[in-house]
Amino acid sequence: MFSRVRSQQGFAAVGAVLLAYGIMILAGAFGWVVPFAAAGLVAIAGEFALATRFAETGELLQKAGLGLVWRRLIRDLSVVLLIVSAVRAGVGGTVAVILLPAALWTVAVGTTALAKITDGRAATPAFTRNIDLSALRRVPAPPAWAQRIAGLQLPLLNVLLVPAAVVAALVDRVTPVVVTGLVTLAAGLVTAAVLALSWLRGRGRTPGILPEVHAWLARERPEVALYFAGPAKDVYQANMWLAPTEAAGRRAVVLLRHEDAFRELADTRLPVICVPAGVDFMNLDLGSIRVALYAANVGANIHMLREPGMKHVFVGHGDSDKQASVNPYSKVYDEVWVAGPAGRERYARAGVGVLDRNIVEIGRPQLAGVHTFGSAAADHPFTVLYAPTWEGWLDDDQYHTSLVLMGELIVTGLLAAGGVRLIYKPHPLTGSRSRQARAAHERIVALIRAAGGDTDATSLDGTAHLVVTGRTPALFDCFNATDLLVSDVSSVVSDFVQSERPYVVANPAGLPEDEFRQTFPTARAAYLFSADCGELEKILAVTRAGDDPMTEARRELKEYLLGPAGANPMDRFREEIGRLCG
Repeated sequence: MFSRVRSQQGFAAVGAVLLAYGIMILAGAFGWVVPFAAAGLVAIAGEFALATRFAETGELLQKAGLGLVWRRLIRDLSVVLLIVSAVRAGVGGTVAVILLPAALWTVAVGTTALAKITDGRAATPAFTRNIDLSALRRVPAPPAWAQRIAGLQLPLLNVLLVPAAVVAALVDRVTPVVVTGLVTLAAGLVTAAVLALSWLRGRGRTPGILPEVHAWLARERPEVALYFAGPAKDVYQANMWLAPTEAAGRRAVVLLRHEDAFRELADTRLPVICVPAGVDFMNLDLGSIRVALYAANVGANIHMLREPGMKHVFVGHGDSDKQASVNPYSKVYDEVWVAGPAGRERYARAGVGVLDRNIVEIGRPQLAGVHTFGSAAADHPFTVLYAPTWEGWLDDDQYHTSLVLMGELIVTGLLAAGGVRLIYKPHPLTGSRSRQARAAHERIVALIRAAGGDTDATSLDGTAHLVVTGRTPALFDCFNATDLLVSDVSSVVSDFVQSERPYVVANPAGLPEDEFRQTFPTARAAYLFSADCGELEKILAVTRAGDDPMTEARRELKEYLLGPAGANPMDRFREEIGRLCG
């Protein structure tokens, strides 16, 4: 309903703006000052609304051929018409009123070319971290303000001509428009001069960073690459492999393809290289790399997969029973590394073309810091972590996450239970595709806030309820503070089994219990929530008492999901890296 109302308001704003410009042209032609002033006010207010609140609706005007450039031309034309019709300007004044806006438009076209040249020369084709490139002579970039208003943004300054034209018509003198036109033209000329100066200062220089990156690769000769081509919102997928790659004992590098992901990548001691352009990346000399690790299946992986001299290994970003864990794309890799027998069997059942001989069980090296223990001490509140997955890619899959159908029931029940502390940590992509999921998340945050919780938690200390949405505390830190997990069918469940503590899996679709556990093996040792969450009180009673009948089932499931008990997955990770590097 909200989106529909908002859309109707946006179309109303579009209609008001177009009508206002029509009235401005008509009023300008006939010298009607009051209608011109009223229409000008509506046009300016409408343009502001279309640039901010109704930006998506405003884009429709661009597609219809009535973009900002045309609308600004109409506005300037209406000003000229009003002065010619309503002001005794004389020949000189009339010529000035015509030439000043035209001069600014000429400067705007010129600065468009300058901006493109300076942007191209100052653009950084690569970004690095933990690599010393301090000796580079960078091409100076123009000031940010000049870049923002350069080009066809400059005629925006002519908005000042509208009130100036009204004043000029009222006093019957052209001076207000001429002075305003000179001011806007001066601003345009200053912008052009700044851009030209930046271009002159950069002459004789080249960006230089790519040759330096080539030189570093040739000098350091990394053997292992952690490759991630996703955007910033998905960078958590790469973050989980930073520590294992760093501890692998090999010369390693992180290769990224999005500048925003580079900015959001977690702290690491590994050298990091981000090369966004496909051509630039494919021209890197990666001949020393023996193993490339892929954390996600994305189209730009092809720029790395084309390298024939290395082994390409899909490590993913968590084993789960979701369809994404058996993506047919995975068959393009030389090997697919999974945590335990469950991952191998999952690919066999799916029949997507990944050969059994290409699957390697390595455990989950990220879980070394997840502690295995029972209930917390008596003086520590019983802590429940609610960590739902996101809504997924399919619009018709309403059961992908428990958040929409069950989230508020789960949170309300936990907040009402005496002596229970709640930690709510949603998936990083929650609400990115579904308005319903985003709204449910916001309502849950409001419930926790009303209960006195910290809705922007950066620490797990204390006894208050928490909402954890940032990078820290990390998910595995939350595991170590948790006595009971409530989640969905996701890799969160598989990883939490490392702790051997009780967990609940939501069953929003209401599948029969046996069918649910058979379909989703990670739920074999779980308590289940039906859609009404009626099991909550009983589950809390059993797990808080310490007499948990699912304990042995969780130990057995742990080996099935994560590999043999007692095996060190970090050692296995190192061994497999060494095998491929050997």
